[in-house]
Amino acid sequence: MNRDTILKIGIQMQKKIISSLLVSTALLMTACSDNKGTTETETKAAPAAAVTKTVAAPEAAAQAVAPATSEFDYKLAPKKVADNVWCFFGALDKPTPENAGNMANNCYVKTGDAFVVFDTGPSYVFAKQAYAAMSKEVGELPVKVIVNSHEHDDHWLGNDFYKQKFGAELIGPSVINTKYKAGDITRMFKVLPENAIAGTNIIPVDKSIKEEYDFTVGGINFQVIPVPVKAHTDEDYFLFMPESKVLFAGDLVMNGRITSGRDGAVMGQLKALSMIKAKGWETLIPGHGFITDKTATDEAQLYFTLTKDRIMAAIENDVDATEINEVVTLPEFKDKKMYDILNSNNVSYAFDEFDML
Repeated sequence: MNRDTILKIGIQMQKKIISSLLVSTALLMTACSDNKGTTETETKAAPAAAVTKTVAAPEAAAQAVAPATSEFDYKLAPKKVADNVWCFFGALDKPTPENAGNMANNCYVKTGDAFVVFDTGPSYVFAKQAYAAMSKEVGELPVKVIVNSHEHDDHWLGNDFYKQKFGAELIGPSVINTKYKAGDITRMFKVLPENAIAGTNIIPVDKSIKEEYDFTVGGINFQVIPVPVKAHTDEDYFLFMPESKVLFAGDLVMNGRITSGRDGAVMGQLKALSMIKAKGWETLIPGHGFITDKTATDEAQLYFTLTKDRIMAAIENDVDATEINEVVTLPEFKDKKMYDILNSNNVSYAFDEFDML
């Protein structure tokens, strides 16, 4: 092998080595480029993922902490009706989702160291808002005693608020304990919207009475008087403040609207009105209605007196149950609220009462 041949072989080997080195360098650069690309992709993707989580997190948080439907606003404003006495006056209507059961009257008496409350309204939410409105009006005081007028649930389903918050003593008809229990679906539970009835619980009263019960709170004297016969219901109470002559009648007295006689008796109503009159009151708060002066009982007295007299006369004239609503219509009350809904039923109930005498 001559020198030229050896030189040619050497040059070829050098080319192969250089070529191999170039290929290796290219592969290495490609590999480095791929790793960098991956790193950049991950780096770029990571913020995207982070952004996605950041967007999702508030939604998740919002779902976790979003409040339930806002609480029904009863828009309560207490009205002062006598010294140390404020009342919330309900609509002259039946309970509806729109009024959320705010169709009865609920009153506060401010004593030297606590409130006494007569009837507590249709729900926990109502009672809570009533207390807040009263506290804003006259200052915060504990509620020491609650008096419930009768068993209809638009008057006492707020009891649990006062029991939970203050441990208030609940005075009310025994039928609340015997006829109703926790978990029962009463009328208010069926009618009120969820954001008005939420939190409402049926709880028992602490004390029921058969005779007058006197008590004193913060230097003010009170008398709870039970009606001894069926009147508006089987068991009715009214509350009297003897010094100031303020009387809380519950549904024994209504004005501006027709009463409901489904659970009552006309003769018992007339007896209850006689008992109320005997107290010599100066201010009377009806269970439903806005009149609180000395004429507050006039409509109730007339309604029950006319009902009694006209139905008894009809019975004497051999009018039967199928005819009574044509004969006894009580047109004097046709312009009162609830007349079209309740009056004919009241006449029928009263006919059954007097037909059995």
